Amino acid sequence: MSEDATRDGDTAEPGVGEWEAVFWDIGGVILGLESVQSAHAEFVAGLCDRHDLETTVDEAVETWRTTVGDYFRERDGTEFRSAREGYHRAVAAIVGEDVPREEWEPRFEEIVEASIEPVPGAVKAIERLADRDLHVGVVSDVDDAEGKRMLERFGVREHFDSITTSEEVGYTKPDPAMFETAVAKAGVVPERSLMIGDRYDHDVKGAAEAGIHGVAFGAEDGPAVAYRIESPEEILEIVDGTRDE
Repeated sequence: MSEDATRDGDTAEPGVGEWEAVFWDIGGVILGLESVQSAHAEFVAGLCDRHDLETTVDEAVETWRTTVGDYFRERDGTEFRSAREGYHRAVAAIVGEDVPREEWEPRFEEIVEASIEPVPGAVKAIERLADRDLHVGVVSDVDDAEGKRMLERFGVREHFDSITTSEEVGYTKPDPAMFETAVAKAGVVPERSLMIGDRYDHDVKGAAEAGIHGVAFGAEDGPAVAYRIESPEEILEIVDGTRDE
């Protein structure tokens, strides 16, 4: 039993068998972000080659990241913005003109599909949670179809009882609507639910403000952290009540 699954808050903890739901973020919790960055870099390199661009791959990757980042920063509060639109703008910024989606999306999807990797231990933890008598769900800011494809790619989509995405809700975390929608789908009470996330403000604090116990996986410290885990599999210790206190 790991000593890393620690409880940081002083919120009352449900007893063994009393947890009703575990919600997962995707990026950084199920999906390894380094593999996504590598996939995007490979796509950009191919883009430079196909269009015979007079720029280095490193410069083009920086343009990609800056354009996508600026696109999301321009949104109004927690309003949803499709990542695919951000990618479309980034392609245009690199090439210097608009490129029809049908020309770049198939190759982009092919590279991402072949390159993305799950966070070590995430798939096994999800599979084992599915055997418990509780609701297993996703609460993620991803585009709906893309998020579901990622889960299928890792062979875990069938293990989730619900999938709540920002595209579906129209807002991103930490908007309360994200967590309220997920809890309503699950038919559970927030106080008996856990949310695993890698971002403090969006995942952990947002969940805590909705009454859900926030589980930090790589997220920074703060008063909203009810539990901290160093591996996805440690969520089983919390659910089963086998952690060292």
